[in-house]
Amino acid sequence: MQVRIMLQIIGDDGTVGDAEEVAALTKITERAEDLGLSLAESKALLAAAQQRIVEAQVNGWLEKHRHCQGGGRKLRCKGSYPLTFRTLFGDVRLKSPRYYLPKERQTNGRATISPLTQLLPDHVAPERLYLETRWASLVPYAAAADLLADVLPIASGVNATTVRQHVLRTAERMEGCLAEQRTSFMEGTDSRDWEDLPVPDGRMVVGLDGGYIRDWRDRKKNFELIVGRSMPEEGEARYIGFVHGYDRKPQRRIIDHLRRQGFQADQDLTFITDGGDEVRSLAERISPCSEHVLDWFHITMRITVLRQFAQGLVHHDKDDGMAALDELRRIKWFLWHGNTYRAREAIDDLVLDLEAIDSRYPNLRKFRTAMRAFQVYIASNESSLINYGERYRSGERISSAFVEATVNAVVSKRFAKKQQMQWSRRGAHLLLQTRTRTLDGSLRAAFEHWYPGMVNDNTKDHGQAAA
Repeated sequence: MQVRIMLQIIGDDGTVGDAEEVAALTKITERAEDLGLSLAESKALLAAAQQRIVEAQVNGWLEKHRHCQGGGRKLRCKGSYPLTFRTLFGDVRLKSPRYYLPKERQTNGRATISPLTQLLPDHVAPERLYLETRWASLVPYAAAADLLADVLPIASGVNATTVRQHVLRTAERMEGCLAEQRTSFMEGTDSRDWEDLPVPDGRMVVGLDGGYIRDWRDRKKNFELIVGRSMPEEGEARYIGFVHGYDRKPQRRIIDHLRRQGFQADQDLTFITDGGDEVRSLAERISPCSEHVLDWFHITMRITVLRQFAQGLVHHDKDDGMAALDELRRIKWFLWHGNTYRAREAIDDLVLDLEAIDSRYPNLRKFRTAMRAFQVYIASNESSLINYGERYRSGERISSAFVEATVNAVVSKRFAKKQQMQWSRRGAHLLLQTRTRTLDGSLRAAFEHWYPGMVNDNTKDHGQAAA
């Protein structure tokens, strides 16, 4: 069977061009793999069609932009230079003409212009940039380049370095779209404006936690990533992430993130963190309706470690060990019910009791050290302790367990903690911006904001909706 695929282009003015052959195939039918187009045939067909379609579009655009502004005089051509436009369906090679400018329009010694650079400033099609960004946010750069080359006719123009450059360029554009420096939703807001705010949708919960990855500059050290997830009562959850210390204005980032999610200044906001100084400071003064809650999961995790020490003590000194276990149960009960005063009192008493114990228990010193650390931990986060039992019975979140899963999803599965991949702070920070938006599904919306034409997918349904 002989198959010839023809392409005919009709101009904006209705001019019908000649039908041009873009592919000629010889097909046999003996096995299942012979049916339809093969991957190689489809790549060749798409690349050939893309070359001719883009050429026709560019020629039409250049014809409209060749005339002098104001006078309407046709500009004289000085020649052209080659330009490669990287698209999803192949690298399209074009001729970019240069035109002489009239003397009255020449500035700073500039006598010619190249109009095509206005249409193609980055030499990359937005949809290709989007797909590279999306895939490289999910898998390593080299794997993303291989995947693109496997399914699209772009093998000659894609590699790990190119993909990385495109992804980081996209992330830098996201960084440039951040709002001005603000540390609170109240900055620049008149209190009288509150009366005009609609009724908020409900409480929003933001969980923040840290993760560590290998430092490329000092390979014996790690640096910290802060990642989180914001969860409204209604609507989709969103991810946020940045490199601690690299981002000098993290509160501005959180405010911008919440605004994009529809948060308003008079809405209840709860931050749940592990109580670390870095993440706790981020939650301060963000909103007048915000609160910081110490994660119950991290409290119980520390108490569990203390209980293990106390159980070890039981084997060497039963009375002291059982007394320590009982006191830890009381401490946990006080904390669960928000009785901070009694909890701190019991913690102080247990610290003194442990200091007075004379036992051969080999881990007694570690037990004392862990107990003192717990004493400092609770004292430092006293203002963030709540009545966890009451909050739990009312169906509200008291744990950042969902953030632990977020750390795994955002950090471990892409930054390859187990494989000891190494990162620069800039590279990790920028990749976090595209990865978080890819994971929560908001990356496409960002591209459609930058490139409104991406909303139009030329489908029949879209055409009917637009009509």
